[in-house]
Parts: sequence; structure tokens; C-alpha cells
Amino acid sequence: MAELATALSSWTNFYVIVGSSAGALVGLQFVVMALISNRQVGVNEGTLNAFGTPTVVHLAVALVVSAMMCAPWPSSAPLTIALGAGGLAGLGYCVIVVLRARRQSVYQPVMDDWIWHTVFPCMSYASLASITLLGDHPRRAAFIAAAGVLSLLLIGIHNAWDTVAHVVIMNAADAAKKTD
Repeated sequence: MAELATALSSWTNFYVIVGSSAGALVGLQFVVMALISNRQVGVNEGTLNAFGTPTVVHLAVALVVSAMMCAPWPSSAPLTIALGAGGLAGLGYCVIVVLRARRQSVYQPVMDDWIWHTVFPCMSYASLASITLLGDHPRRAAFIAAAGVLSLLLIGIHNAWDTVAHVVIMNAADAAKKTD
């Protein structure tokens, strides 16, 4: 127990920064969606579920894991189980994202999309799931959890930017067609 508390206490600032950033970015995603909702862009529910919703989910998971890592756990077992279960749930969600991306027909994903929307998130969730295997090594587990949560934050930033850039480019192309 003391070893876990010591291992986690040195990570508090990291998780406060990551969690705060993730929370702010989730809010910003809502603002962006509200601003672009009246744009006539090639987006429908299927593309939103395949590319927009996962970004919010990854950022929300980064926020939740950050909060969990700052909580005063009585022992390492509940935290380990929660992180492992969250990682497994995230891997299951990645399968859903792949199916949604394949099923939607408005946007044809390229290799970069598959990497950022499926491969990298799966790796992040797998790192969180692997925490259950490191119960006797809290310092290693802390580093792996940090890598997973920071990856989810960076994936969220990349994918949010990618979405906004796509909308801007599509709006510019549509505007150019209308002036021709």
C-alpha cells in the first residue's frame, strides 16, 4: 500500500495537467460541433460516430483515468482492476470504431485515419489493460498508465484537429464550386 501511494504521489501533477487538458478539450469539441453544425459539410451520423465521437471518448477516458490516478485508493487492487477493465472496455470500443468506420459511406478513410483512429487508440487501451499484469510493480505500472493516458490525450488532439481541418477544407471546396 505504501509503495502504491508513493508511486502515485509523484505523478499527481502529471495527471492534473493531463486531466485538465482532456476536460478542456472535451468542452472545446462541443463548441466546435456547435459552430460547424450549420455548415453544409459531407458529414452524417455514421461519420460522426466513426470519427467524432471516438475523439470525445478518448479525451473523456484520459480525464477519468487521470482522476482515478489522483484518488486516494485504499490498496492497489481496486485501481488495478479499474484500469484493466477500462483498458479492456476501450479495446472493445476500438472494435466498434473500426466497424463504424467501415460501415459509413460519406468519407473514405486513408491509412493515416486508420492509424490515428484505430491502431493508436488500441495501443493506448492495451497499455491500460496490461496494468493488471503489473500488480507487483507499481512504478512500472505508473509509467505504463501514464503512457496510455497521455497517448489518448495526444490522439484526441490530433483527431480533433484533423476533423476541423477536414471541415475547413470541405467548406472551402464547396464555396469554390458555388462561385464557379
